[in-house]
Amino acid sequence: MDGIIVINKPTGMTSHDVINRLRKKYQQKKFGHTGTLDPQASGVLVVLAGRAAKLLQFLEDTDKEYIASLKFGQKTDTGDIWGTVLESKEINSDFDFEQILDSLKGPLCLQVPAYSAKKVNGKKLVDLARNDREIPEIYQNIEIYDAKNLDSLDQEENTHKFKVSCSSGTYVRSICEEIGRRTNNLACMSELIRTKASGFDLEQAEDLDASEHTIYPMTSVLNLPQVHFEPIQDIYNGKHVRIDTDANRVLIMDQDEPIAVYDRHHQNVFSCTRGLWS
Repeated sequence: MDGIIVINKPTGMTSHDVINRLRKKYQQKKFGHTGTLDPQASGVLVVLAGRAAKLLQFLEDTDKEYIASLKFGQKTDTGDIWGTVLESKEINSDFDFEQILDSLKGPLCLQVPAYSAKKVNGKKLVDLARNDREIPEIYQNIEIYDAKNLDSLDQEENTHKFKVSCSSGTYVRSICEEIGRRTNNLACMSELIRTKASGFDLEQAEDLDASEHTIYPMTSVLNLPQVHFEPIQDIYNGKHVRIDTDANRVLIMDQDEPIAVYDRHHQNVFSCTRGLWS
């Protein structure tokens, strides 16, 4: 099986758990995904099956959309309510939440959570944290495209819900903590649903235990010019070829199937960057 599967990841499972379930279901090893979801998060997990697993490095549309809730009044080691509470503080409610969300739009530099899969010198921060190792402060440049208020403050739970569209590499836990700083509060994430990823949305996401899943073609996640080249055997042999195009990267097709990604080498000569045929 080669193609794209869109799963509505349930809470309580890691993204790797989902991959393992699909490997058993479809009796094949080659599976990958376009972006990890935390175990307590749910929503869109785009899975690359078979030959499609080779496409990850070429995906351009990796922007995401989330619906999240944050809890005011406490800071945790993980940045969410499932971590250990490090500090509590009386809640300041003298702010306009919609104005705060508006202030987040645009480029931001936010600290990466200590409990994350971000790697430093080949080590995941989460592994360092779990082993009581010193955790370096890592900051990441991201962009918030849009942020909308979804409800008013729940006085009883001290929570607030919002929707955010953002670039790849954004940690919503970091956004929640930043909102805390901008409102003179402590805050952590209390719920997370990914509603869009890699061009797919929650309506397209299917239950992990469905009897069968929709298989989208590999071209649905690749925004590259498609080229038909003859003799096609030169592509299967990995040869340099001449292509008349203004694009610097192209997807070589054999009939309706993508078989290779080629990059410009010099002038109109292209070389094979990745074969997709096996």
